[in-house]
Order: sequence, then C-alpha cells, then structure tokens
Amino acid sequence: MFTARTSRFALAGGAAIAAALVLAGCTSSNPLDTPTEDSGSGGSDTIVIGSQAYYSNEIIAEIYAQALEAADFTVKRQFSIGQRDAYMPDVESGAIDLFPEYTGNLLEYLDKDATATSPEDVYAALQETLPDGLTALDYAEATDQDTYTVLKSFAEENGLTTIADLSKVTTPVTIGAAPEFEQRPYGPAKAKEVYGVDLAFSATGPTTLESLLAGEIQVADIYSADPAFQTEDIVSLEDPENIILASNVVPIASSDVADEIADVINGISEKLTAEELVALNVQSTVDKKSAEEIAKQWLADNDLA
Repeated sequence: MFTARTSRFALAGGAAIAAALVLAGCTSSNPLDTPTEDSGSGGSDTIVIGSQAYYSNEIIAEIYAQALEAADFTVKRQFSIGQRDAYMPDVESGAIDLFPEYTGNLLEYLDKDATATSPEDVYAALQETLPDGLTALDYAEATDQDTYTVLKSFAEENGLTTIADLSKVTTPVTIGAAPEFEQRPYGPAKAKEVYGVDLAFSATGPTTLESLLAGEIQVADIYSADPAFQTEDIVSLEDPENIILASNVVPIASSDVADEIADVINGISEKLTAEELVALNVQSTVDKKSAEEIAKQWLADNDLA
C-alpha cells in the first residue's frame, strides 16, 4: 500500500523493523508493558495514547496527551511504536485508548477494496469499517496525503491552480514520485482520465523534492504535511475531483473512553489545519524542538490548555 507515509518510511521503515526484531530477541516483554513519560499511576482510569515512529504523528499524540492532562485526565504515553501492523492489534484490543491516525491510509489498511476518496466519503467509510470497540472522533482539516505539487514560479508562469490546469502547459510535463505512484489510482493515468493531463513519469523516489527544486521534473508527489511547503517555494495543485485519496488526521479512540475524551480531542481537530501541521513539522525538523515543546506552545496559542 502506497500511503502518505509509506514512501516517507521507505528509508527508515526497514531499519525500524530490523531494530524491532533485535529488541524482540533481547526481551520477552511487550513494549507496551514499559510505560514512558507516565504522568499518572497507570491505573484503570489512565488514558493510554500511542503514536507511530514518525515525528509528525508523535507531535499530534503529544498534543492529545497534554490537552487531556490539562483536563485532569491521567495519561500514559506509548510513543514510537512503529507502523500499523505493530500497533493496530493493541488499538483494537484496548491496550491503547487513543491514537492519531489518517483517514484514507487507515481505511485502505482495513479495507483494500475501499473506493472512497473525498474527505467526507473516506471518513464515512472509515466509520463503517472500524472494528468493533473503536470510534473515530472528528477529523481535522490537517492532512498528510499525496499531492500534485509544482514550483510557485511554474504555477505563476502557467496560470496553474488545479491539476486540470496542467493541460494548458505547452511544454512536456513530467511528474516525479516513488516508483509505486505510477500505478496508483491517483497516478498519471487517473490525471489523464479525469483532468485530460498528459504526464510523463519519473521514478525519483527519495529525491523527488530535490528533483523538483532543480527543475528536473515539473510536478512532484510531495506529501501535504511536508515541511517543504513552508521552507521552499512550492505549492500543491487543487484536486476538485478528489482523485487523490484524502488522508485527514483523525483520532481513533477506544469506544469505552470516546465519549469522555471527545470534547477535548474534537476541540484539537477543529483547530488543526493543514498549514498548522506543516508549521508544527517545521518546528521539529528545522528548529529541532521536542514534541513536548511544540505541543505545549500550540495548545497555548490555540487556547486549548
């Protein structure tokens, strides 16, 4: 599955899995049995929050944690668990009470035949597909999904706002991405079918952004929460027909605690925009701030803690 995190994890994923296997050989205990940053007694009333081994996801999880603590909940952090195969069994079992997820990516994980693509349809399908005992709280505007991205200068020169506008470009246009992108439902063939856009394809992989900035390609699949949207002069093209799978940030909660934490967590989703998620990621990757610092400031700035 090629998702908003799959290719970003492609470089780190193998190492992470290998490290997990080494750790598994060194201990017989479940990593979830070892609490980190435990703010409370860890009793039955504790809200256990998990995160992927991905800085952006951990920031969101830390925002959830600090907001719940400010609302007098006891929280236990179980961060950097890994990818879905590692953490979903614990989410489904109730060992983890709350996890920041992404609507489209999680839907594809649960239902390989899902066809929904728009934010609303994906969320509705996800609600129907979630295993018993899990609840999807409100999703945020913030996303971490594929985009058709161009240089701002290229967009201005050619009057580009949407993917369809690429059909107006008179010179050859090449899109760069991970190799899998060419065969994905939102790849060049779909852009041709829906928007009438002719795109050559280049398998640029981890050098996609650099290839775009260097002018080697004209369009790039850059994930929507990438810090480059703040640090570089690039812009994603609008996708009015929703050929790209929407992947909004969504809190997945144990149904046992969903109602009691909903007000706090939904308040976060209401204010977490796409631009703000990019800014949070810049603070992590460029400013080198910790997830704790970033979360504390964001909650204060949004009057949520």
